[in-house]
Formats: sequence, structure tokens, C-alpha cells
Amino acid sequence: MRDSTEHHVIVGGSAAGVAAALALRDHGFAGRVSVVDAGGELPYERPPLSKALLAGEAQFVVPIVPAGVYTERDIDLLLGTRVLALDAAQRLVVLDDGRTLRADRVLLATGARALLPEVSGVQLSGVLTLRDAQDGRELSARLACGGPVVVVGGGFIGLEIAAVAREAGLEVTVVEQAPLPLERPLGPELAARVTGLHASQGVSIRCGLSVLEFTGVEAVDGVRLSTGEVLPAATVVVGVGVRPDTTLAERAGVACDQGVIVDLQCRTSDPWIFAAGDVARQPNPHLAGPGRIEHWDNAQKQGAVAGAVMAGATDREHTDLPYFYSHQYGRTLQMYGRFAAGDTFVLRADATPDSFLGCWLRDGRVTAAAALDRPKDLRTVRTLIETAAPVTAAELVSPDTNLRALAKSAKAFKPPEQSLAAEAGVV
Repeated sequence: MRDSTEHHVIVGGSAAGVAAALALRDHGFAGRVSVVDAGGELPYERPPLSKALLAGEAQFVVPIVPAGVYTERDIDLLLGTRVLALDAAQRLVVLDDGRTLRADRVLLATGARALLPEVSGVQLSGVLTLRDAQDGRELSARLACGGPVVVVGGGFIGLEIAAVAREAGLEVTVVEQAPLPLERPLGPELAARVTGLHASQGVSIRCGLSVLEFTGVEAVDGVRLSTGEVLPAATVVVGVGVRPDTTLAERAGVACDQGVIVDLQCRTSDPWIFAAGDVARQPNPHLAGPGRIEHWDNAQKQGAVAGAVMAGATDREHTDLPYFYSHQYGRTLQMYGRFAAGDTFVLRADATPDSFLGCWLRDGRVTAAAALDRPKDLRTVRTLIETAAPVTAAELVSPDTNLRALAKSAKAFKPPEQSLAAEAGVV
């Protein structure tokens, strides 16, 4: 396949990195493709780490593609190898084993690193984060030994771990600083419903509290809260956010601001360097401004665009509607789009504790929608978001409204020339 002397290097065997490598081949790149990853194992999917944690390693460490695909597509995997520096002037990628790779283009798919609270005891055995397979193995082993479990941070990963641990019969407490877990991405109404789902399963939810310290001698045995109360803990899982891994980009002089700044084609301020995945901060016509979207679907699609552009497909841009999903207690929570301050929230009137569809509107158009176990309805509303078709709150609320008919009408609707993003000042 190597009919060209060009060499493109991808830093990070993540969803974005692997998608980019495959897209390079899909778009006819005939040179050398190298994926360099500091981990020592075949690139794997990240969502199962929290969603299938106690189902056995074969279920939570799942290869993104089989090993044979890399051979078939002539993609070099340099595993267990760390990139120390990017030399933009000489177009070199410096590796920790003493080698340097000449590269015509580089993609940074370095992802993000878990944050830890700056409190006493954070280094105790049993205080864990969940970002990679080794974290998953350690956490799985500890949960198999029993609880109680304290989850610090009520984000998606934290709540998925809480659900897995509770389904295993362990005592689980979630500590969240905000008034409700998931309030920021879901808003107060839907966050309350998800919180109620966990409470109904026996999870103790402690909101509006922070952690003062983790107690114990060598291993954690408790979590001291801002109230002074100490929660017993055999295992603590910290999920309080991440920091994009911009180290290589910053050292190479690439513009960064809460992530590596890229355009719609994943190009950075240096023409030699691209970025995609959790590390990239990118504009999107469905967002009020540039941002990082820390979800698997976005990383794959963003990486695919980066690979295509690196291969010469200069017409490709990443403008897809943001999407995420989460599995908790056998139910699936999904969301399309992102709402902004001032958007009006409406809940479909046939919502139950086990199933709901909620939408956000701005100026008579749907900006985002989230659902629990309503996949068909949510896919239908997705059309309303993507077409920016006019719709009323009353239509969305009423269970008598035929959503499919609304979506069919939306497909024939000609979107206004000015997008929501343009109205918000995104260029």
C-alpha cells in the first residue's frame, strides 16, 4: 500500500486516533501511518470501562478494532511508546525509546487526564479514578471484594460506576458538590429524575457537599465531608472532571485554551499539527461557542474528519450534532445537542419515573433533547434539531402529537440562512 514516502503520525491510540488512522486509508492515503500510544495494549473502547465493569475483563476491555485490521490496513502500532516532544521546525516526533520519526503531518489524540481533589489522603490505596484499562482492572477487583463504595462526583462516569456497584449489592454513596448530579448537562428537571432513579435503587445521594479528606493509614477507610461527617469507604472512586492533555501541543507552540484550539477541519495554529478527541476545543454549529465534547461518538467522528483532511479531503468538516449515551440499571439515557442559558425546557406529558423525553427550545426551534429509554422518539426529535424547523412547546409536550409527522414536515423545511451558531457569534 505504501506507494508514497509520506508519513503521518497519530499520537494516541484513542477513539479519535484510531478513527483518523482508518480514515487516512479510506481516503486514499498511500504513505506510512503510525499510531503511537503510551499504553501497552491494543487500543480499546473507553465506554465499557464504566458500563460493564463487573461483567469480566473481556466485556470491559474491548478492542476498538481487531488486531488484524491494523495489519490489513497497513497501520503501524507503536504501543508502550511515549512521545516526548514534537519538533515542528524539523518535522520530527521524538519518542521515549530514543527514536525520532519524520512526519509530514501529526495528529494529537492525547485525550484528557482525570482530576484529583487537592485534599489529604488522595494518594491512599483504594482512592481511584477511571480513565484506562488498568484503572478498570483495579476497580473491578476492589468492587469484587465488597463495599462500602463512595463515589465523589455525580457525573456520567460516577453514576455509571454507582449503578454497577449497586447492582452488585454494594452499599453506595454519591457525593456531589452541585445541587443535583448531572444538573449541568441535563438541567434540574431531568437531573432530578436521574437522581430519583438512583435513590430508588438504594444509592445514597449527598448533594451540596465537598470532600475535606480521605481517611486511612495505607488504604482508604473513609471520606470526611465538609459537614465533618465521615463516610465509611472500602473503595473511593473520584470522578470530578478531567484536564485535556495539551502538554505536547503547548511545548510545540500550538495555541491552547482549555484544550487544543482547532477549526472545523481539526487544524491547529500550526499547519503541521492536527488535534481531535477530548483534547480538542472546536467550534460547532450546534454549540453556543467553541468547546470540548468529551464523548465517544464525538471523538470517533472528529477523528474521522481529521484523518480525511490529512489525506487531502479538504472539503470535510466536523459539524455533527453532539450526542452521548449512558447505561444505568439496564436503562439507556441519551441526548442530542446542547442547551444554553435561557432555553425553555419542556417535558413530554407521558413521562414516567422509568421513561421520559425532554426538549429545550429557543425562538421556536429545538436546540437539544434528552430521553430515558425513548430511542425512537429521540431520533425523531433529532431531525427537528438538525433542520431547525419551527415547533411549539405545546406540540412537544402533548402525547397526542405525532412526532414522526413533525419530523417528516421538518425534512421539507428549508433552514434559515443564519444558523443558531451564527446567531450566537460562532464563526
